[in-house]
Amino acid sequence: MASNKKYWKSVEELKESSSIVDTLKNNEFVEEIPTDEFLGDKVTLEASSTTRRDFLKYVGFTTAAASLAACEGPVVKSIPYVIKPDDIIPGVAEYYATTMADGFDFANVLVKVREGRPIKIEPNKEANGTTNARVQASVLSLYDSHRLKSPKANGNDISWADADSQIVSKLNEIKEAGLPIAVLTSTCASPSTKKLVANLGETFGTVNHVIYDAVSESAALDAFEAMYGTRALPDYNLDKAEVIVSIGADFLGDWQGGGFDAGYAKGRVPQNGKMSRHIQIESNMTLTGANADKRFMVKPSEQNLALIKLYNAVVKGISTREASPLNDVILKAAAQIKAAGNKAVVLAGIQDKNAQLLALAINNAIQSEVIDVVATKNIRKGNDVEVAQLIADMNAGKIGAVIINNANPVYTLPNSAEFVEGLKKVKLSVAFSMQDNETAKAVQYALATPHYLESWGDVVIKKGQYSLMQPTIKPLFNTRQFQDALLNWTGSSTSYYDFLKETWNANILGGTSWNQALHDGIFTTEINDEASTMEVDIDAAGSALAAIKGSDFELSLYTKTGMGDGQMANNPWLQEFPDPITRTSWDNYLTISKADAEAIGVENHNVANGALNGSLVEVTVNGVSEILPALIQPGQAKGSLGLALGYGRKEGLKEEMQTGKNAYQFYKGFNNYQSDVTLKVVAGEHEFACVQLHNTLMGRGDIIKETTLEDYINKDASEWNEVPKVSLNHNEVDATSVDLWDSFDRSIGHHFNLSIDLNACTGCGACVIACHAENNVPVVGKSEIRKSRDMHWLRIDRYYSHEEDFAGDVETKENGTGVIGYKDTMATLEHPSENPAVAFQPVMCQHCNHAPCETVCPVAATSHGRQGQNHMAYNRCVGTRYCANNCPYKVRRFNWFNYPNNNEFDFNMNDDLGKMVLNPDVTVRSRGVMEKCSMCIQMTQATILKAKKEGRPVNTNEFSTACSNACSTGAMVFGDINKEEDTVTALTKDKRAYHLLEHVGTKPNVVYHVKVRNTQEA
Repeated sequence: MASNKKYWKSVEELKESSSIVDTLKNNEFVEEIPTDEFLGDKVTLEASSTTRRDFLKYVGFTTAAASLAACEGPVVKSIPYVIKPDDIIPGVAEYYATTMADGFDFANVLVKVREGRPIKIEPNKEANGTTNARVQASVLSLYDSHRLKSPKANGNDISWADADSQIVSKLNEIKEAGLPIAVLTSTCASPSTKKLVANLGETFGTVNHVIYDAVSESAALDAFEAMYGTRALPDYNLDKAEVIVSIGADFLGDWQGGGFDAGYAKGRVPQNGKMSRHIQIESNMTLTGANADKRFMVKPSEQNLALIKLYNAVVKGISTREASPLNDVILKAAAQIKAAGNKAVVLAGIQDKNAQLLALAINNAIQSEVIDVVATKNIRKGNDVEVAQLIADMNAGKIGAVIINNANPVYTLPNSAEFVEGLKKVKLSVAFSMQDNETAKAVQYALATPHYLESWGDVVIKKGQYSLMQPTIKPLFNTRQFQDALLNWTGSSTSYYDFLKETWNANILGGTSWNQALHDGIFTTEINDEASTMEVDIDAAGSALAAIKGSDFELSLYTKTGMGDGQMANNPWLQEFPDPITRTSWDNYLTISKADAEAIGVENHNVANGALNGSLVEVTVNGVSEILPALIQPGQAKGSLGLALGYGRKEGLKEEMQTGKNAYQFYKGFNNYQSDVTLKVVAGEHEFACVQLHNTLMGRGDIIKETTLEDYINKDASEWNEVPKVSLNHNEVDATSVDLWDSFDRSIGHHFNLSIDLNACTGCGACVIACHAENNVPVVGKSEIRKSRDMHWLRIDRYYSHEEDFAGDVETKENGTGVIGYKDTMATLEHPSENPAVAFQPVMCQHCNHAPCETVCPVAATSHGRQGQNHMAYNRCVGTRYCANNCPYKVRRFNWFNYPNNNEFDFNMNDDLGKMVLNPDVTVRSRGVMEKCSMCIQMTQATILKAKKEGRPVNTNEFSTACSNACSTGAMVFGDINKEEDTVTALTKDKRAYHLLEHVGTKPNVVYHVKVRNTQEA
């Protein structure tokens, strides 16, 4: 029998109509628990001394509410056009040809525009355009909320009219005083801009146009001018090369402006049993050295000796017989150069005029067809002597005005303090800048300029090839181009667009269509010049080079593939981009060899969560000291150190982007090699954001497959591209012949495959940034990277070997005997050799036809499409992560947090301006769901619909993905294998083709090609 007894907790409850009781009935807790403030704020949470009991109380109280909230997706409202513009079709992308020319990177590109917003950069292949990671990421810099938004005078906002009036007045005063005006710009390859600078001189007297590049190639320019009479850089057609000998030249990186990877890759893919032979002599482990067939390590000062020895052996026929490893390498290299004749080339990265003269002399002696001394490149024009003279004249009071455009000398000059003092002594200092950077803060007038996607312009990247720049969006801020300002100051009412068009019609187009040139983005003219060499004393150059002495420690300064010279340091895509060699992001660091690290006590170790930590060291270079983290780098020459330029900026950057230390302070004399270096370990430890913990191949022969050119030619493919075996009915059979699932008939319709050639992939990472841009991949920041929570849909794994080649690793592994011995062998293999072989492998979702992720998803969020793509239905996913556990390739990413609209992740998705780069065709994923490569399904469907709309079948090789489109080397080829004409169809049947982990039986739609190394020596 139930009790009717009434229980009560307070006298108040006995009252029949109590407002307090009613309130308590409707509210479980008297006071709101401040869980958001406590649990949502990382700083408060880390500093809290809350007990475990109280913490569990907070969690328990809010579990129900949190669970309910997690089931509700965010609502984002879109506002349609009230009156649709005539030239915009909602949902349909438009493409504009333009040119990127920021003084460091130059590229012919296509810009994808959606509803008036540029959202992606692609190479303009009609103009032989290629893109690197920085060019791909440049679209995000357009939407940088820290851009300089309007003109400023002494740090205060000013109108353009007032700025013009005041500046012109001061220019007239300077003219009357008879003082010269200095125009300091980065490399200016624009004929129309040069004409406007000349016009400025006609109006205001003497104008000296000084070209300053933050990362100098002045020595190479001086050498070329001495030998060929023109201050320019030669081009190198590496697709013609049979033998490439590079001494310190990272030509797959930023050496002489880069852009050589496409030609290089053509010669590296074995065709008809032939491929180029690449020998690299260097100090740092570079992207180029990692791709070489033979890599030899020397200190920077020893590179000079190597070049002298090579010149003597090739040109003079003199070779010393000393028994040294360097001499052995040089003699073999010289023999191969002689054998290849004019199909060989020598490249030098030593920033010394004499060294560059020796390299040119070798190429001239063998009459190399690889080097092009007629159609020269204009993408590096800096003059170190003129820059030094300008600084001296400024401090001596000999300069009336300094007008700076597209340069940040206050940050990048090694003698920045002298330049700042000089600025104080001139009557007028003006900086045209897109960023509120260090130089903009130091001048009297900081004038806001537009991004290149908001600008008109012209560029001559290579002699005879004229490129146009056109705006793809109306300027976002109150900005004005440098050229428009010059026109205004010289009293012209003409706009820069009109001036540009008139200049082209009068001097360049020769009667052809302006509109057609603008549409194509490029106009090519014939070159009728002939090259003639001048008398140069090469022996004197060699003697001067031999006189350079080294020291115990020597420093190599270089630019990272992602960060470059540092002008895009506020770009989160580039900050989070892992360096191809170290696989570390969000930092620069001092690379050191293992032997040197052990000698001075530098340590690197992994902490409990797997993240990498390392020692701090104090480095002193020419009396300038800095404390830096030290990273032990396999392949670093003993006695040498490496440090990346482009970091350490503070002005005009979000706090999260203020990473690393400024290495330009060590860049004395604009020399990338410094010899007066001392090093000592100091107290403290640095936290690296490294995304790859496995260091070596460790016998992973079913992931990376390699062979030699000799075996590739002479042996059957079954020997060097072995198919893994499994047991079936107690018999050993090919793993590819056994299946746990029934296969579907995929011969009807489209069936997409992606081919990746490990020979052509240089590891540059342009595909990684392209994937970010196309698929709205979030940036998670350094602390999340350290927890292995990176969100990259596409990663490029870097494998070292312990032995000199991967075959040696496999042999060592197989010879390990016994359980203990085998474990010891594997432990040894985990540490690469001092000079390891390196391989790069792009890995994304393999889109398995028999996908293990699909079978374990409890809600069918992941499923397979008829066209071969593995789909993700984000609104079905509940975040169990079973699929990630079951994926053998580890390519699935889990959204631990809601990355958009989150102050903890204050990157581009956390502000309205940054969100403008998002691709509306791709969902922005919310917290708690899995995501991964979709094989750009939005792009394949757009191609199909475009063909359908035009009433035709899809054209041959018309399909592409973001990564295959961005790949300048042709390593990634995408297409329909049901279409015989598509290139990918033949590639999937090539004898070098294999799948990752074939023995698992997942039947991927991504196919790799065995890496072939040319180990044949003279």
